[in-house]
Amino acid sequence: MLDVADLVTAYGKIEALKGVSLHVGKGQITCLLGPNGAGKTTLMMTIAGILKPRRGSIRLEGTELVGLSPARIVANGVALVPENRLVFPQMDVRENLLAGAYQRRDKREIAADVERMYARFPHLAERRDQLAGTLSGGEQQMLAVARALMSRPRLLLMDEPSLGLAPLVVAEIFRIIAELNRDGTSVFLVEQNAHMALQVAHHFYLVEQGRVTFDGSPGALAEDEVIQRAYLGTRRTGA
Repeated sequence: MLDVADLVTAYGKIEALKGVSLHVGKGQITCLLGPNGAGKTTLMMTIAGILKPRRGSIRLEGTELVGLSPARIVANGVALVPENRLVFPQMDVRENLLAGAYQRRDKREIAADVERMYARFPHLAERRDQLAGTLSGGEQQMLAVARALMSRPRLLLMDEPSLGLAPLVVAEIFRIIAELNRDGTSVFLVEQNAHMALQVAHHFYLVEQGRVTFDGSPGALAEDEVIQRAYLGTRRTGA
C-alpha cells in the first residue's frame, strides 16, 4: 500500500533519515520501533508532507506523495495522529472532530461520521461540548484518533499513541487500533511499547540512527536477542 524508498530527510546538515526504505501492507498494522532520536517522528512527518525529504520516494498505491502539500496528502487518503496528540485545546470535542473533515463538503455525511465517532468513542460522546484542553490524556488521544478518522483515511499514521498514558488506557487504545484495522483501515504505527505492539501488528521495522536495522514478522522480532533486551526486557537463555 505504502512504499517508502531511499528516503533522506535532514535538519540543516544533519540527516535524520539516511536512506530509509520500507513497505506498509494494505489491510495490515505495521509497527516501527526505535530509540528516541532514531528518526521515527521525522519519518511520520515526512510521509504526512510536513517535512520535505532531500531524496527518495513515498508512494501510496502507486501515487507519489513527495512534493504534495499536507492537505493534498490527506485528500489522497493519509491521516496523521501526531505525537502528544496535539488536539485544539480551546475548541470543544465536536469542533475538533469537524476540523478533521475540513476538506470535505458532504455535510450530511460529515454529520453522520461525527455520530459514528461518538458511537466508537463513548467517552467523547459524553464530553462533546467540553473543551479538548480539559480532557484527560486518554480522552485526548481518542479525540486525536477520531479527528484523523474524520478525513476517511485509507492509511492511518499513529505516532506514539500510548505515550504518557496509564496502562489501562494504553490497553484501550490498542484495542481501538486493532478494531480500526479489522474494519479495514491500514495502520502505520510508531510505538515504544513493543509488548503491546506485538499483540496487534502484522509486521515490524526497527530504525536506529536514521537507518532500518530490522525488517520482519512478530515472530522474528520476538526471537531477536538484541530487540528482546532493548524492547521486551527479556534475554534468551541457552548454551
